[in-house]
Amino acid sequence: MFTPKYSITNAILKHIGTIEACREVILNAPMLPAYEKKFREDAIIRMVHHGTHIEGNALNYTEAAEVIKGAQIEGRERDIQEVINYRNVIRYLDYVGKGEVSKGNITEEILKKIHALTVEKILVSDQCGKFRKVQVVVKNSQTGDITFRPPPAIEVPFQIEAFLKWLNSVHKDDLHPVLKAGIVHYELVRIHPFVDGNGRMARAAATLVLFLEDYDIKKFFSLEEYYDKDASHYYEALKSASSGDLARWLEYFTQGLAIELTRIKEKIHRLSTDVKLKEKLGGKQVFLTDRQIAIIEYIERVGYLQNQNFEDLFPKISEDTILRDLKDLTEKNLIKKEGKTKAARYMLK
Repeated sequence: MFTPKYSITNAILKHIGTIEACREVILNAPMLPAYEKKFREDAIIRMVHHGTHIEGNALNYTEAAEVIKGAQIEGRERDIQEVINYRNVIRYLDYVGKGEVSKGNITEEILKKIHALTVEKILVSDQCGKFRKVQVVVKNSQTGDITFRPPPAIEVPFQIEAFLKWLNSVHKDDLHPVLKAGIVHYELVRIHPFVDGNGRMARAAATLVLFLEDYDIKKFFSLEEYYDKDASHYYEALKSASSGDLARWLEYFTQGLAIELTRIKEKIHRLSTDVKLKEKLGGKQVFLTDRQIAIIEYIERVGYLQNQNFEDLFPKISEDTILRDLKDLTEKNLIKKEGKTKAARYMLK
């Protein structure tokens, strides 16, 4: 019988408290529909890019975003395929996350499907969605150091069965969804059920847990960026649980989500969380174009926008088109213009 071992430390409690507070703000923020769409699209790109980059994918953020949009880019065929595959994984998580598959349980078939989508056209067909039959080791993709040795291949089906039996017997009233997701993440990495693609599969399964536990937080978040920005710390945290005690790993895992949600909460605050924006709009919601959203985000980041910055922000868009966008934003009482002619500055009101 699988039973995870860990203690609830002060750090875990602190992180869970931050997560809960941020979640409450994010769920109740009076967001404009166009912003919600932008936040979800941004989360998908970050999940895909950082989720593959940490495994050695050479595409940068912009290139990954172009691939996700269906554009043709120059790059290694495997890197491009990995990005396409992980985007397909996220679509599958959205589908399963509605709870209509396997009565909301995570099954062996679901894990195998996630893996098959992850490694499609990368591994040979008899290794896609099939448990490994050989011994493997887990390495830090940054240093090449062996992190730990998973159990022998013959034990994989039995350990997965015991793990899933535990997973599907634990409900949100018994274990906080974030802790449950962290345990899933670690245990699937530890068992390492497949020849390759286990890291992406484990991270996707952890995200699926949050979706199924009604903890998707509008699907605004991406844990992958936190792991990718300090991969050595990520592998060290995983390795710390090899003793059987998951406390330090869960501290790291909960800290990651706390940092990510805090960043999102602060961005929502800047854009539209308090009622000032609605007051400016007379209590009405407005629909902004992607270009107008980019303008507001630029002004948020830099402080103002001038004509001389148009080319950098929108290299293929005419100045007249951008000026029309600015005029519309001014009329909606979202920005103001200071000065005249080309030296004028556009700032948030």
